[in-house]
Order: sequence, then C-alpha cells, then structure tokens
Amino acid sequence: MIKLSSTKKRTLFFVALGWALLLIGDRVGELLQYQGSFVAMYALAIASIILLTGYSGQLSLGHSALMAVGAYAGALSINNLNLHPAIALVIATFAAGVFGLILGFGVARLSGPYLAGTTLALAVSLPTLANQFPILGGEQGVVFDVGAPPARFGEDFSMYKWFFWISTLAVLIMLWLISNVVSSRYGRTFRAIRDNETAAALSGLNTGRMKVMAFALSSGMAGLAGGLLVMLISGVSPSAFPLSLSFSLLTGAVVTGIYSLKGVMLGGLVLVAIPEIADSLVTRIGGSEGFTATLPGFLVSALLILAVLFTPNGPGTLLHSFKKHN
Repeated sequence: MIKLSSTKKRTLFFVALGWALLLIGDRVGELLQYQGSFVAMYALAIASIILLTGYSGQLSLGHSALMAVGAYAGALSINNLNLHPAIALVIATFAAGVFGLILGFGVARLSGPYLAGTTLALAVSLPTLANQFPILGGEQGVVFDVGAPPARFGEDFSMYKWFFWISTLAVLIMLWLISNVVSSRYGRTFRAIRDNETAAALSGLNTGRMKVMAFALSSGMAGLAGGLLVMLISGVSPSAFPLSLSFSLLTGAVVTGIYSLKGVMLGGLVLVAIPEIADSLVTRIGGSEGFTATLPGFLVSALLILAVLFTPNGPGTLLHSFKKHN
C-alpha cells in the first residue's frame, strides 16, 4: 500500500475538489454560476481572516480595506495597462500583500483592541482616501471591461461560467498554498505566538517578524478576494467595500470555525445566502425601505451571536459532540 505524505494528500484533495466544482459548474445555470463565484470569493476573504486571527492571534476589523487595495490595483492594471485579468489578479494579490507588509511593520507591536482599532480606522478612512486621488475615481470609482472568455472555449462558453472557473481555480490554488503554510513550521510558529506570545519570544522565536509575515500573507489573500470581486461586478468604488463587509467576513470566519480553514466554503455560502434570505423575508412579510436595508445586517449580527454561543469553534464541534454522545 502506497503511503502518501500529508502534502500530497492535501494536493490530491484540492485537485479532486477543483474537478468536482468545475463539473458542478458545467451543470448549473448562469445564476448559480455567478453566485458560486461569490461563494469562492467570500471563502478566500474568510480564509484570510482565519489565517490572521485564528492562526496568529491578530484581530483585524479592516479587511474590507485590504480587499479594496487589491481591487483598485487590479482595476487600474486592466484600465491603464491593458493587462489580462489573470495578470491583474496577480498584481492585486501582490499589491495588497506589500501594503499589508508595510502596515504589518507599523502594527507589529500592537495586539488585541489596539490592533483592531488601527485596522478599523483604516477601513473607515477608505472613502476619504479614494476621494483624494483622481486616479481612483472618487465616489464613482473605476469601471472597466474584463473582456470576453477565451475564444477556444467556444461560443457557448458564457461569461458567468468563465467567472466561476477563474474564481474557483484562484481560490483553490491560494487555499492549497496557505494550507501548506499553516501545516509547516511557520504555521506552528503562528500558533505558538497566538497561544502565548511572551513564551514564544522567550523560546527564541522572532515574534515580530512572524506577525508581520502573517499580516502580509493575510493581506495578499484579501487582495486577491478584492480583485475577484471587482471582476464579478466590473468596477470598483468605496461603496463596494463598506465597513460592514469586514464584520460580515469576521462572522463568516466564526461560523466556519476561526481555528480551521476546512469550512471556509461554508462561510462563503452563508454570506451569499444571507441577502437571498433577507429578500425572501421582505417579499413574504413586507416592510419599510429602512427595514429592507437593515435586515441583512441584522441577520449577520444574529448569526454571529448564535455562532459564538453554540459553535465558537465551528460547526465541526457539534458533530464531534453528537458522535461522542452516541
């Protein structure tokens, strides 16, 4: 019997998952393909929160701003440099990663509410920053055309399927890379810092450098998610990255299980489903315009409270408890 290493097992898992998702994408309609692209995008953004908070113990409330950095970088590279969307996604990842690296050096000594407050201030200041630079388009933002799918796929290959393919492949590749990182000595170092930073420093670990590394990796993931988002909506503006997005992502991370990457697709599915559930409730029970606008946020808040109360470590704990008692 052939014994595979854990790295090879992870690789085979992601390859199999990729094939399964692409096959499913070929057999569903355009609406589900479009929604599936958003699920993948949210899953990646949630994974970036889990890497930073769950693995390295750094709380961020401004990941929507990090997504915006990648989004603007990707949009400007398409508009101004006429680059292919795939290359623009690489630039989005790199730009947000570099931004996170610089920011990480500045906040490396911060932790807990101080770090959370700093990242929160970054998210709040996003609209003001966008208005300061004409190249960012102000409140109107930047609109662009991602072009048609490659001709070699045929005329029946829709843009929605193309978005689904790009989103799924980009997210799976990034999740595979990050899964290998957290399973390596770097991941063990992250967890040591999370559990007891003082003890980790006394044992000889360079906690400051590793915290900056985690922040940069998390920022790059968020930037890629932001790049995928603007590909889906063909534009970027401050309104696409509100402060509420950061809280929604944090909720998705808690629902998924803040200490594991295994359920990030579930978190993405939840964030896509909440607006649909809200629309369905409004259709059935009616309500004012204000009620309609605030209902999704209320559902996210309620879900966060329920998750913290009943499944603080993710839904897997419920399954484990059920098996234990049966």
